[in-house]
Amino acid sequence: MLVQLPRLLDADTLRSLRTSLETAPWEDGESSAGAQARQVKNNLQLPHDCPQARQVQAAVLGALDRSNTFFSAALPLKVFTPRVNCYNAEHSAYGRHVDNAIRLKPQAQGGADPVRTDLSCTVFLSEPDEYDGGELVIQDTYGQQSVKLAAGDAVLYPGTSVHEVLPVTRGARLASFFWIQSMVRSDEQRRLLHTLDNTTVDLRVQHGETDHAVALTGIYHNLLRMWAQT
Repeated sequence: MLVQLPRLLDADTLRSLRTSLETAPWEDGESSAGAQARQVKNNLQLPHDCPQARQVQAAVLGALDRSNTFFSAALPLKVFTPRVNCYNAEHSAYGRHVDNAIRLKPQAQGGADPVRTDLSCTVFLSEPDEYDGGELVIQDTYGQQSVKLAAGDAVLYPGTSVHEVLPVTRGARLASFFWIQSMVRSDEQRRLLHTLDNTTVDLRVQHGETDHAVALTGIYHNLLRMWAQT
């Protein structure tokens, strides 16, 4: 299931983040890739604990907390600390790869918290007309989709997907990316729950708290109770 999150970040937040990133200490992105992905990864990335990265992290995590669509689609149990990357003409692309199944999230008190990468998310920080190329191409059971969204928009997709970022030939593509461990491990079950949730909300908007809306709400929560792992 591929889900777009339009206007996850508002215009004021984007302006603040973009200003901060003008002085960002970019480094080679290869260091965060697995053995296979390292062979096809050519981009820049921020150290996860630099001030600019922390500002992006706070903005993205705060926006996710306020997004009903994100919660409905992801049913998050753990969210990996958002990272920030940049593609340009010199560091232009990330070839076809699958993300590592487990990522280790650094903890403030030391050590690491394992996060199973059920879902991947990309938050676009650059407008599409600021760069040529740079499409996120995702291949999964639903076919191949090419994604290039407005600044502030995000896309959520299965972590099992083969995906790539096509070469950037002009300008710079800035984005935040991270992974989510869901309470519901199965992508098919998450899709059914998300569809049921949306249908119930639409029914309530159109007809109010009818017996059918109450029944569908019960079905949703009973399925979630059956499938969720917390």
